[in-house]
Amino acid sequence: MTTTAPAPATEPPAPAHAPSSLAPTGRGLWHRYRWYLAALAFLLTGTVVIAGLSQDRRYPPLDPRSYDGDGAHAVVALLEQRGVTATLTGDPTVRPTGDDTLVIPEPDLLDAGQLHAIAAARHKRLVLIAPGPAALSALVPGVRAGDERGAPAWATVRGTDPGCDLPEAERAGSVGIGGFVYTSGSRGTGCYPRNHGFPLVSAPTPSGDAIVLGSADLLQNHLLGNDGNASLALGLLGSQPHLTWHLPDYSSPAADTTDRRSFTDLIPAGWHWATLQLAIAAALAALWRARRLGPVISENLPVVVRAAETTEGRARLYHRAKARGRAADALRRAAAHRLAPALGVPLSAGAPDPDALCAAVADRLTTRPAGDVRALLHGPDPTDDAALLRLADDLDALERQVRKP
Repeated sequence: MTTTAPAPATEPPAPAHAPSSLAPTGRGLWHRYRWYLAALAFLLTGTVVIAGLSQDRRYPPLDPRSYDGDGAHAVVALLEQRGVTATLTGDPTVRPTGDDTLVIPEPDLLDAGQLHAIAAARHKRLVLIAPGPAALSALVPGVRAGDERGAPAWATVRGTDPGCDLPEAERAGSVGIGGFVYTSGSRGTGCYPRNHGFPLVSAPTPSGDAIVLGSADLLQNHLLGNDGNASLALGLLGSQPHLTWHLPDYSSPAADTTDRRSFTDLIPAGWHWATLQLAIAAALAALWRARRLGPVISENLPVVVRAAETTEGRARLYHRAKARGRAADALRRAAAHRLAPALGVPLSAGAPDPDALCAAVADRLTTRPAGDVRALLHGPDPTDDAALLRLADDLDALERQVRKP
């Protein structure tokens, strides 16, 4: 019994090498830009988290709702712990309901009608912070802005002894006070003398008294614990069972005359640091991605196309479009560019002068008249494919004759 051996398995033919494409693919784009997308997602997530965690709003200076260093929440909280009822209002002309203290942080933002309404309301105690001449004239007529000589004066904030018999000042002792200074008048009491004036003046009013402060530094959160600031602030603001704190309207026209803010002042402080960080990140990215000059390396092109194939492909496109005129123009232009150097005809604007070229060819070939040469190099377009082929042959023959007359 004979058996036949199985035929050897033939290996499958190797696949033909397909030319690779340089067009970007989705996978390639993902591998190239995935780290940039991850960094962008990280930044967006961090921004959302920070925005969600920092929902605190910004308040103007000396605002009782502000926990910032220049706010006044601490003094109001201490007063409330001692039984003083605090009320915030945007209307300073509200009539008092009993014994109360009215605090006006920005008296110069009030108009004349509001100042007269406050004077007629007869609060038990009126506390004015850095008032100007108009507010002083309407609310505390005996007190004037400036030193004893009538000149405007400003005192830096530093610890100062009271130098007066005002009970609140005597209990507080040395206080870090400064700002504008005032004259006490004939009936007022000036405390903490500085620069021939007083940054704190107490003057009587028809319903009680008025306290004039040259600045609000001693009421601010970050300075309340210095020296006797807390004792003086609680004594001045807590003498009555009820405290009314006026919230100034900083959008009023008077605010433009006292505080002019530039565009950069409106930019939050955090954005300055963010801009600096972005600039540093951009510089590092530029250094990372900058072109580094190195040795020249050879790179294998994905497709090698021979010149003959390129010429044949363009000829097929001309043939398919029946563009005999453009094909003839290309043949004539190429022949003229090859003939001009051989005959010594210069190129003008990238092409030889037609008249000069035809005259030079006619001089070289005495058997061809200049009219035949011009008809061959600059004649009409061929009407069919046969005429185009004859034109190509005639141009080749003309070049051979010129080179070997």
